[in-house]
Amino acid sequence: MSQKVTVAAAHLTPVYMDAQATVEKTIEYIARAAEKDVEIIVFPESFIPGFPLWPAISAPIYNHGLFKRFAAQSLRVPGPEILKICAAARDVGVIVSLGISEATDHSVGCLWNSNLLIGSDGSILNHHRKLVPTFFEKMIWANGDGAGLMVSETAIGRIGALICGENTNPLARYAMIAQGEQIHISSYPPIWPTHEPSANDRYDLASAIRIRAGAHSFEAKVFNLVAAARVDHTAFNVLGEFGDEALRIIKESPKGVSMIIGPNGLPIAEARADNDQLLIETIDLEECVVPKQFHDVVGYYNRFDVFNLTVNRRSMSPAEFEGMEARTIDFEQLEASVMETDSGPL
Repeated sequence: MSQKVTVAAAHLTPVYMDAQATVEKTIEYIARAAEKDVEIIVFPESFIPGFPLWPAISAPIYNHGLFKRFAAQSLRVPGPEILKICAAARDVGVIVSLGISEATDHSVGCLWNSNLLIGSDGSILNHHRKLVPTFFEKMIWANGDGAGLMVSETAIGRIGALICGENTNPLARYAMIAQGEQIHISSYPPIWPTHEPSANDRYDLASAIRIRAGAHSFEAKVFNLVAAARVDHTAFNVLGEFGDEALRIIKESPKGVSMIIGPNGLPIAEARADNDQLLIETIDLEECVVPKQFHDVVGYYNRFDVFNLTVNRRSMSPAEFEGMEARTIDFEQLEASVMETDSGPL
């Protein structure tokens, strides 16, 4: 029996370092996706308020102002901005995967690189914080925990998500596969500068994405929805304070790629163009079944008497409080929580 799902990867640029404007753009593209009968839309890593590129191009002693600005534009979960996006998802009945920089009431300077899976009813199905910030990201974000290593059961299938370099972590990926994942979400930045762009050993983000995404799809026998962001003049205006040489590196560094990949590890569609677009395809989850006959790494193609994996999904916090709410929040609770904070309109 066919299990067809229309999916979209959002190959977009945020309004860099402007959370409110990017929230509005997110809502606009959720509506556009719904007009195309999309059932799930995937936004890039740290889409709100944009991916922090300055630690790659400038010494930490010159970055304090931008860190303060980034922290001020990072979102709380729950919060009024998240409520608006959840309401937009509910209004059109679309599942939304959203990358954000997350702030917390526990601290004015602690941030996480987070991904939210928002249900078609506006509820938060899963809230994942990237386990380990990669390379220069350590200057911005804290380590996450295992609480979000979840695969969510939805009307369109079982959905899991990992952020950027987590898709290189075989244990994190196996944790997703072991929960019966059918649709995997991979979110990425627009570029990831590690070397002089002309160097032979530069990091080619598009190639890295293709390798990682294809490998996970092939090993897990899942569809992989890959969303990478773009950079535009809004980012150049912010990062221009570091001078022409820094801007040259940003503009010439290899760009990311958005993709939809089948359970055979081969791409169905790809977007790398320098313009905002939704990459839309209809997939059939029935295609995940037959490949499991050959390699089912969480079934008969494993030796559970030889290998064992334990995943700690305990939510970490600076203190333990009785009655703490779980990260799964239905829309009514989310709306009530935001109203109680009296944080005002966006």
